[in-house]
This record gives sequence, structure tokens and C-alpha cells, in this order.
Amino acid sequence: MEYDAKVVNRLKRIEGQIRGVLRMIEAGDDCRDVVTQLSASRSGIDRTIGVIVSSNLIACMEEQELSGSPEDKEALVKEAVDLLVKSR
Repeated sequence: MEYDAKVVNRLKRIEGQIRGVLRMIEAGDDCRDVVTQLSASRSGIDRTIGVIVSSNLIACMEEQELSGSPEDKEALVKEAVDLLVKSR
């Protein structure tokens, strides 16, 4: 699978958030603020996982249609859902 610039940019943003959390911890910031930033980072990671899985699912289904592969679309969707469930 090829990852587009949007995915890379999302991950760089998350990386920046994590660095910010480390600075907050080193500065002794309030735990509520630290947890809020960690939650935002986790949410960003969850959304990125969703983008990657959905993009891959679309690509797999298009590839299947072009190749005439007998692989069941339902199986592809189940695999995508399993990946999302596993990520939680």
C-alpha cells in the first residue's frame, strides 16, 4: 500500500503533540492538561488508523474488481473491521 501525504502529515502532527506532552510533563504542568493532550493524540492516532484501513479497503476492492479475483468483498470488509477492532 502507498501512504499519501495526508497520512504522513497526520502522523507528524501527532508526533508534535507527543513532544508537547513531554515538554508539559517536564515543566510539571497540571495533570488534567497533560491527559487532555494525550487524549487528543490518541484520537488523532485512531483517526489515522481509520484513514489507513479505509483507504486500503477501497484499494483492495478496486484491485479485486479489476483482476476478477474470486475473493469475496465481504471477507475484505470483515478483515478491515477486524483491523479496526484490534487497534482498540
